[in-house]
Amino acid sequence: MGKILDGKALAKKIRSKVKTETAELVEKYNLIPHLAVILIGNDPASETYVASKERASKRAGIKSTIIKKSPDISEKKLIKIIEELNQDNSVHGILLQLPIPKHIDSEKVINMIDPKKDVDGFSNYHVARLNKGLDALVPCTPLGIMEILSEYNINPEGKHAVVMGRSQIVGKPMASLLLKANATVTITHSRTKDLTSITKQADILVVAVGKAKMIDKKYIKPGAVLIDVGISRIDGKLYGDIDFENVKEEAGYITPVPGGVGPMTIAMLLQNTLKCYKNIVQ
Repeated sequence: MGKILDGKALAKKIRSKVKTETAELVEKYNLIPHLAVILIGNDPASETYVASKERASKRAGIKSTIIKKSPDISEKKLIKIIEELNQDNSVHGILLQLPIPKHIDSEKVINMIDPKKDVDGFSNYHVARLNKGLDALVPCTPLGIMEILSEYNINPEGKHAVVMGRSQIVGKPMASLLLKANATVTITHSRTKDLTSITKQADILVVAVGKAKMIDKKYIKPGAVLIDVGISRIDGKLYGDIDFENVKEEAGYITPVPGGVGPMTIAMLLQNTLKCYKNIVQ
């Protein structure tokens, strides 16, 4: 059976490190790191996710403020909230919980966030820097995946990495990070022809398609590193995009769902918040 890549244990280690560093910095600067999260509407998944972000922040010594707004908020009002947070010196990180209602231009609104406070790294400023290989705030999920690879001494250099999915949140930044680590990168998506012939070449396969148990044995190369970003709830149980039971014997390494990539995303958010705080106070 493939070696389990335990994101939960690694996230715990990172959160502990963040907590220690936060306490030292608070003592030095007499200012608590502060993350402001804007939550629009009543999406249950978003509410659960924001609540777990808040709990993790508090445990790490980071102040967390949730600004909850109704789904009919105007774009103008939302931009005004962001502008106020940009100017508030006590706020070091700003996060707009996605998805947001359709009547708001998410691209426009995300780019109103001060790049110094953009903990998600979704603004054009950080996307451009990441693509150029410069220091940037990197989206939390791909950043967490790179930390998992590093923790288990999996060096992407020279390996063929296939990223399934081309979202701005996971697929594209993931490809940029793997390229920076000298992997040969292929991105597949819904229009890709003869998908299995590409995924079977992958030494590292990152799956972010949002279809429960889609990836079985026929998609993978024996001994490959399998990273499962997907999360679907079926009859109260969580499943990833990879059919874990079907592929576990073939895989070299595999992230479980739950307990793989998910906990790392929140750990990286804390790390990014601290990075914003340090850039601002120092």
